[in-house]
Amino acid sequence: MYLNKAFVIGNLTRDPELRSLPSGVQVASFGVATNRVWKNKEGAKQESTEFHNIVVFGRQAEIVSQYLKKGSSVLIEGRLQTRSWDSEGVKKYRTEIVADRVQFGPRGGGGGNAPSASESKKEEGGAIDTIEYPEENINPDDIPF
Repeated sequence: MYLNKAFVIGNLTRDPELRSLPSGVQVASFGVATNRVWKNKEGAKQESTEFHNIVVFGRQAEIVSQYLKKGSSVLIEGRLQTRSWDSEGVKKYRTEIVADRVQFGPRGGGGGNAPSASESKKEEGGAIDTIEYPEENINPDDIPF
């Protein structure tokens, strides 16, 4: 049994580029950056960034080009595919993720790197507001299902 599956969560590095194949099928291509953070042997924080080429077909390509832009957060599920072509007598290769599913992240991109409201208050030295939930007595007979 064989498996070719890729999951990538990151931010767009450029706006999606929408094109049409001769058959009329829409194709969108864009880049996604992912970060990896770890500590080395000395305990110092290390970080590396990987860049992924993404290709989306059909209706999803239209939706992606309409709603996503550089910096948008996204989850891509798809398969790896390598294309090759000759350019001026030199064979060139490009590995891409052909997306089966594209899920939009929170608006404004950020990929979880932006501080939350509570973290911002901590940095400003302010007190963190807590939510006081009222006590509720729920009667199972009141539930409509």
